Amino acid sequence: EPPGGILVWIIVFVEVVTFLAGIGVFLYERGANPEGFARGRDLLDQRLALFNTLILLTGGWCMACGLTELRRDDRGRSLRWLAAAITCGLAFLVVKGVEYGAKSSQGHVFGEDPFFTLYYALTGFHFIHVAVAVAILFYLAMKIRQGRYRGGDHDDVAAGGIFWHLCDFIWLFLFPTLYLL
Repeated sequence: EPPGGILVWIIVFVEVVTFLAGIGVFLYERGANPEGFARGRDLLDQRLALFNTLILLTGGWCMACGLTELRRDDRGRSLRWLAAAITCGLAFLVVKGVEYGAKSSQGHVFGEDPFFTLYYALTGFHFIHVAVAVAILFYLAMKIRQGRYRGGDHDDVAAGGIFWHLCDFIWLFLFPTLYLL
């Protein structure tokens, strides 16, 4: 059986296909309106997006370290790493919220034009995924604190880590597509 169980990998597959389809629509629409999409891209804050990229990747590293420590049966260190990953996830959500607030206060909202409609759809869907990942990690941390994962029983934590890394993976496609290209 694959790490985290087969169900999490089915979810990963469906989510990757869904996001790639959304990115495909974005690229198609950008091809039909290159000037409008270039204007939209230029209104985004690449520095905030790069900062968020670093936050997510750091959170992924923390999650991996947390699972490693749990496998070593060091629950205390595992919890600290998971807390760091949760903090990274929350920081990502706050920065994204700041970015959304700045764009909407400038009148760039969902439905305004194809660029911002797709921007909000793709990043909003990703935002929801990160929020779910944070909730999953919080739940797993509570279970670790209660002594739930001992010995070789780490599949749930591995599945949570895989979901977190899915968020990283998707963002590594969204970031250049929306902010750089």
